[in-house]
Amino acid sequence: MSLVRLNIKGISYSQTQNGAYALILNEVDGDRKLPIVIGAFEAQSIAIALEKEIRPPRPLTHDLFKNFADRFDIVVKQVIIHKLVDGVFYSSLICERDKIEEIIDARTSDAIALALRFDAPIFTYKNILDKAGIYLKVNPSKDEENAPKEDSILVDDVIASEMEPSAPRESYKGKTLEELQTLLDEAVANEDYEKAAHIRDEMSKRQ
Repeated sequence: MSLVRLNIKGISYSQTQNGAYALILNEVDGDRKLPIVIGAFEAQSIAIALEKEIRPPRPLTHDLFKNFADRFDIVVKQVIIHKLVDGVFYSSLICERDKIEEIIDARTSDAIALALRFDAPIFTYKNILDKAGIYLKVNPSKDEENAPKEDSILVDDVIASEMEPSAPRESYKGKTLEELQTLLDEAVANEDYEKAAHIRDEMSKRQ
């Protein structure tokens, strides 16, 4: 199976699920995006790693892992999102020490937070991107040109915002695949990537 390299496009705060964020990964040599729902702590850690000027007063968990790895000459060479089961992404850290390679299982959010700290590339398999990737609008209208872009990193919201109470997550179990596809297209058009991720996960469970 061929690997596809991904970049981090941005982090979008969930409008429907309290404490959740949608991490948007972008296909390097294509137009597809891979939204992954992550928790607030992981979003904070990723946002801080993206914004190089932000330095927490004490090491976060992922910073501690990086410091530990540096001390013992362990390097994370790459991250591979290798499996998607029932809407859950599974990832591996490809590590190296003394020219010996090891593969370590990790949550995708943790793996990406560490990839940023090690400047390690992020990959997924083509079949996962074929199954879970979505296309975004390419030509925004004039009214949308002044709107916040999907690649903006909401660092302030991630680090120190008071989250508003959220509405219950919508259930999609009673929807047909055709209805889910319509909802997915609408969510993408509205740049509601967290909702799009949940709809896509429901569709992937049935395929």
